[in-house]
Parts: sequence; C-alpha cells; structure tokens
Amino acid sequence: MATSVAGEGQPSLNGITCNPQTKNLTDLPTELLEHILCFPVLKHVDICNVSCCCKRLHDVCHGRGKVWGHQYKLRWPRLQRFYRQNECCDWLREYKTRHRVGIQIRKTVESISKRFFTEVPCVGQVLGDSFAEIESLGMPEHFCEDELLFILNSDKRKSLTLKYYAKKILYFLRQQNILKSLKSFLVQPVEQQSALAGAVLVDQYCNPLADVTLSSISAQLDEITEKVKKMLRIKNPSHPSLRIAQGDCFIVEDFELQRQVVCALNSVLYEQLQFKGNEFDYYNPLNSYIHQVLLRRTGIPISLSVLYMTLARKLGVQLEPVNFPNHFLLRWCQKPRGSEDIYDFVYIDAFGKGKQLTAKECEYLIGHQVTADYYSAINTTEVLLRMVGNLLNIGKRGEGNEKSYQLLRDSLDLYLTINPDNVQYLLLQARLYFHLGIWPEKVLDILQHIQALDPSQHGAVGYLVQHTLEHIQHKKHPVTPEVKKRSAPEHLEVQYSVGLIMKHKRSGYNCVIYGWDPKCTMSQEWITTMRVHQLSNGANQPFYNVLVQDGTCRYAAQENLEPHSSPLEIGHPEVGRYFSEFSDTHYAANEELQTRYPEDMDETLGTVQELYHRLTPGSVNQDQAAASDQNNHQAMPM
Repeated sequence: MATSVAGEGQPSLNGITCNPQTKNLTDLPTELLEHILCFPVLKHVDICNVSCCCKRLHDVCHGRGKVWGHQYKLRWPRLQRFYRQNECCDWLREYKTRHRVGIQIRKTVESISKRFFTEVPCVGQVLGDSFAEIESLGMPEHFCEDELLFILNSDKRKSLTLKYYAKKILYFLRQQNILKSLKSFLVQPVEQQSALAGAVLVDQYCNPLADVTLSSISAQLDEITEKVKKMLRIKNPSHPSLRIAQGDCFIVEDFELQRQVVCALNSVLYEQLQFKGNEFDYYNPLNSYIHQVLLRRTGIPISLSVLYMTLARKLGVQLEPVNFPNHFLLRWCQKPRGSEDIYDFVYIDAFGKGKQLTAKECEYLIGHQVTADYYSAINTTEVLLRMVGNLLNIGKRGEGNEKSYQLLRDSLDLYLTINPDNVQYLLLQARLYFHLGIWPEKVLDILQHIQALDPSQHGAVGYLVQHTLEHIQHKKHPVTPEVKKRSAPEHLEVQYSVGLIMKHKRSGYNCVIYGWDPKCTMSQEWITTMRVHQLSNGANQPFYNVLVQDGTCRYAAQENLEPHSSPLEIGHPEVGRYFSEFSDTHYAANEELQTRYPEDMDETLGTVQELYHRLTPGSVNQDQAAASDQNNHQAMPM
C-alpha cells in the first residue's frame, strides 16, 4: 500500500535529487480514494479485501459511504428507482441483504425441477404452494423480482431449466400484485373508476411478463387526442375542446360542438390511423388486450369502445358503455342529461368504424329484438366482467393446449376476483384444476365455498371431493418414473435420443426429442384416428415425444423423423423443463431427464459428432422448413 518517491540525496530518473520520503495510498484525500475504489473493474469482493487492510481504508469503505453505494448500483441498477435520490442509506447492509436473498431465491428455483419434473407434462401446470417459498423469505418483492429477471436475462442458451422455473415464479408473483391492485381498484367509488385503468389491469394480469403500464397506454392515447385536436383546429379553431388540458374534467355541453368532436375522432381513428374491428380472427385474445389493440390497431367491440370512450372523454364528450348482447356499444345522449328514454340516444358502434345507430338499428346488428334494459348504461365493474367473460369464452373454445388452459385459468381468476360468489365459474375453476392435476388443496377450498353458496351442487361437489382426496393420497406415494436404458434388448430398435433436433419428413416441422417409447403407447382410438396403420411399420416401431417449433407437443413415429441438416433452436415454451442448454447442434438434457434416459446423452453426443462435426461447411443444407400448422398438443401419426 506504500509507494516510494525519489527524495533529496537520491538520484531520480531526470537527475534531480530531493529529500527521501514515502507516500502511502492512504494519504490521499477521501474523495480521491472513493473515486479510485469506484472504478468499474472492482467488485464487491475487492472492496471487502481493501476494507480489511487498515482502519483508514475501512473508514473510507463504510456502509453509508459512496463506495458501497456504487457497488450496489453497479450490481442492481434496476433497484435504484426504489430509493430516493441522494438518500443516506446503509448500502453495505442493503448489499448483504440483497445478496443473501439472491442466493436463497436461486436455491429455491434450482430445487423446483427435482420436485415437479414428473407432474403433468406439457400443460402449463402451476407449481402451486411452492411459490410461497419465495414470498416466505420476507424480503421486499422488488428484490425477488429483480433476481428472477437477472436469471432470465443471462445467456439465453444456458441455464434453460433455471430460467423455465424462474419465469413461472415471476409470472405468479406479478399476477399476485396485479390482483391486489385490481381489488383496490374495485373498492374505489364508482365515479373514480376508469374503464381504461380496469382494462389495463386485465391486460397486465393475462400478460404479466409484458411491459404494460397505465402511463404508457395513456401516453399513446394522449398522442391520438392531439391528432384529433389538430383536425378540430382546422374545422373550428375556437372549439372549446382545444383548451382542455390533460386531466381536466371539462364537458362540452353544446350538441353541435360534441358532434364535431365525434366526427374528428372517427376521422383520425378509422381513416388516418386505420383502426378496425377484427372480423376475420374475432376470437383471438389479442383483440381484448389494450396494449395489443393499440399496437395492431385491431380489436373487438368492447376493447375498441373502451379506447373510443376514453378518447372522447379527453375531448369533453361524455359517452356511456352499453352492455348490448353480442355487440358492445356506446351511447351518446341527444337530450338534456338525465333522460333514460332509449330513443333519446345515438348508439356508436366502435367496432363498425364509429357508425351511429338508432335504437332500432342496433337490433339489426344481432338480428332480433331486445328489451329496453339492454340499452341501459353500465358501470366500470360490469364492463370488466364483460371483457373478462369474453376471454373466458375464448379459453373454453380452445383446443386443450397450454395456451388455452393458461387463458382459462387467468380469466377465471379475474372473473372470480370481481365476482367471487359466481357458483358456475367456481365449479369450472375447480374442474379445471382437477383436470390439470394441480393445487388439490385449493380445489377442496373452492368446493367447500361452492357447497356453502349453493347446497344443490352437492352431487358435483361430492364427486370432485372424492377424487381430489384420492389425488392427494396418490401424491403422498408417488410412482417412481420408468428409467429407459437404450442397452435394454427391447429398446434396440430406437435410433434417436433425447436432445436431438429433428425434422418431420412429411409435415416439415422442426422439433427436439424429449422422450421415446419402443412401441406406440397411445390408445387404439388414437391409433385409428391418426391412421397409424397407414405407416410402413404401423404402431410397431419406436415413437418419440417431441417439442415442435410452433409450440405444440407431438408423438412422432420413427420412420417419419430424420435429424435436421442444420440444427436450430426450438422456440417451445417447455424446452427449459427438459433441457439445461442449447449447444448449437443439440439440447443437453437436464438432470431430471438424464435420470429417466441415463444412456441417451452419450448417444446424442455421438450422433451429433457423426452428423455435423464431420461435414464440410459447404455441405450443410441451410433450408429451414416452416413450422407445421397442425392442431396444438395433438400428436400426429408419423
């Protein structure tokens, strides 16, 4: 820590002599020492070592000082927004706490694969109570979220299993926070509830890993509002809406002035920005997510109505939502306020490019007459129930794949948060969890609640209670999964191994093998439906479980698979469940998959060496086949 400096009586490099003296690093001013110790290459271990050298350096590296503050900000930059600027904080203590939490979270995530690998393959299963382990650490939620994001943002080809479960935990934690926000939103006075804010919460809950915020959505609507004002300024430079500042509650009373706003709004939305109703893919859930509606400029009646109503309100025109059957509408009062005569309103079809309808014309949209009740305005809670109900119906219409199950679960959670005593949907939620084999304890809680609400459901409740208890008992005595060794005589015909990237000869899809059977193990009904008998070797040949590039899981016959000539990553959401790493030519099985197929890893490495590492660069076929559009989660006869 000491440096010698040439002094008197000692020749220096330039021939000048001066008095001998010694300068120490610790003689430097504190500010300069802090500047040196904040050099980016120094890590927390280096600072710990430096602070142990002497009292002077220990004092410079004190917990509330600049050095440890710099280390904290260097390691966790995303957490800075949780601290006030220039806040005097014990950064060393914060660093130790955050570091300890990170280790605990990582250990928890690493342990999940061993405990849940054998449960419910390929169906968006919930890890249930295991998530509580993260919450039980008792640390601020943003600590946990930041560590999970750190795991997810590391090398995308490595630690795939760790990322797979970190993503599930992050999904769960964010949804829990959004539910808390939704519950707070629902207890607000009705006049303070914004349909846009509620729609954003629905969007966030169904897309918890997306960057969706009310402020970002509002900013986009403010931009559209300015475009409308620009058009209004051309038509009527003195229009009062031009003087409305952001956040004002001003209402334009004159009907002609309101009409000018609506005309300008229609022109900007539907002519200039090309917003439209999605007639050709009506049941796509993206039509219900506000951030996607703005991004794609496409939606369904209710999502477009929420945007339209919000924009009109920003410009001083009050429109009301109407829960019209099969076609959500907005109503615009043409008479003094307070009227409830349905013929005193013009009805706006946001899905139909803002077309204005009379009460009679509204019935033409659905092809039959309705009572006056259906023309009444509804509150924000009812708007959200309609919006969530649409998503719920889309989930029920799904094909039983992971995405439809996830959407069904999310929309049920939202619906029952808003309307917790709906017996129909409580029973549907219990049946869904029972079908997926997840959260049996929660299933019993739901069933108990249903029985208390409606004793007439005793038959359905009793059946589910009995089988749920059997499931809980079964979980206490889990069946040891079968271990498949390639060297076994009955497996000698198996040519391929887990981790190999394959191409389907007929359908052309790309996939990765995550399991195999020496013979087809599907039911006779499936074998007949999938025309397996038309294959050269029928069902009497090895079949492979594969994850397909398009997100489906399939069961493929050996005769229709071949190693991919130019291996590529398979963008399937379940890849991390089975594999720990993508190694350019193949996927490396994680510990759990290796336990089930103990001899496959060596086989995969040998195959990869034979197929790819002996090829010349010019011999590699770069043609990438398109992913198959076959039904999700339906194994195909190969």
